[in-house]
Amino acid sequence: MCLRLRRECRPPDLLNAKIYTGPIPAEREGELAMGVGRSEASPLSGPVGQGLNTTQNSQRPSACCFCWCCCCSCSWNEDERRRHRRKRISQDNKMETIPNCEACTKPSVEEMQLWSQSFDKLMRNPAGRNVFREFLRTEYSEENMLFWLACEDLKQEINKNIIEEKVRSIYEDYISILSPKEVSLDARVREVINRKLQDPTPQTFEDAQLQIYTLMHRDSYPRFLSSTIYKSLFHGNSRSSSES
Repeated sequence: MCLRLRRECRPPDLLNAKIYTGPIPAEREGELAMGVGRSEASPLSGPVGQGLNTTQNSQRPSACCFCWCCCCSCSWNEDERRRHRRKRISQDNKMETIPNCEACTKPSVEEMQLWSQSFDKLMRNPAGRNVFREFLRTEYSEENMLFWLACEDLKQEINKNIIEEKVRSIYEDYISILSPKEVSLDARVREVINRKLQDPTPQTFEDAQLQIYTLMHRDSYPRFLSSTIYKSLFHGNSRSSSES
């Protein structure tokens, strides 16, 4: 019955159509060959969902580690983020005006020598943070320093209403995936932040701040020490000191 109904519902031209079995023109052979290739690679081939997962997995880089420690942000992920950010900024200038640098005195040669001894000494020095931030800007990763500074500022706050407002602002500026200044955080840290947002405190972002600090230390700090920005400043101050 079903077969009869289906046949009766077909248009008359399809019922009387004959299958062409003659030779295939050369130009059609190329089109059919391309169609076969697409059909074999189709996400719908094989068991349901298998092809789709294979296609997605082939485009997704494999994680370099499985630990959830604060320093497990993959270097490939940070490089991809920088390339994506460079392209996004050039196409759509959504970055806000860069805030003014911290007030500080001109660094001495001795201070700049300390910067090369450890990342902690660099980050403890306002002038060092300014110079390092200028370097991060050239790498399209200045948001890491801005986020770290915002967390330091939050830690000094004691007014509950102001704490809640700053937590909301930091989240929207640096944690939200919709922000052009989103920092690179792993899933564990994001889950911790989401739990702490229920009751905001000055320590809401302490895990995220540590992870970004570790990322800057491991990824950006070595390049900073060999950068033109640091070397030119150091040699310039060295010549000024020798002349005076």
